[in-house]
Amino acid sequence: MSVPALKLTYLNDVVPALRKSLGYTNIHQVPKVDKVVINSAFGAEMDKNGVIELRKDIASLSGQSPVVVKAKMSVSNFKLRHGMPVGIKVTLRGNQMWDFLLRLIAIALPNIRDFRGVPSKLDGQGNYTLGIIDHSIFPEINVERQRVNTGMDISIVTTASSDEEGTELLKLLGVPFRKKSTSSEQAAA
Repeated sequence: MSVPALKLTYLNDVVPALRKSLGYTNIHQVPKVDKVVINSAFGAEMDKNGVIELRKDIASLSGQSPVVVKAKMSVSNFKLRHGMPVGIKVTLRGNQMWDFLLRLIAIALPNIRDFRGVPSKLDGQGNYTLGIIDHSIFPEINVERQRVNTGMDISIVTTASSDEEGTELLKLLGVPFRKKSTSSEQAAA
């Protein structure tokens, strides 16, 4: 089995760079990507065929079968009953995680129209969540057939202990963070 390209980049380039910039003496202190969670929620009004099609789409872009999340309680204002499907999630680890991250960073994000980078706000513990409005930016999704465009959240969970470590790790892996605009650029806009 071959090693994914992004994992090789992590091992050969990112780990030495992080050890040098953050001053780690032990290689096990270097933060790494632990898992990637893809979550897509939909309303209670989605029919059964829509759920099946969305499940096929998420399975094709993640490489493994997603889990259908069902409602835990009934909420009459949202026309939601206990046990109705309300979302789909999949957790990626290992080689599938590295392959998905490479496709996300190198192919899917540049496919977004007028793309200027992703926000650089992490959650305070070194993890990053990215919201995507339309999942058809991935090349695995067939856009010719009639379907509803749904969004998804992609959470990249790292072993970093702070946002600075997590940001540095993700930058070195190639995540295209938005550049900080200066006050002169804001005045011109």
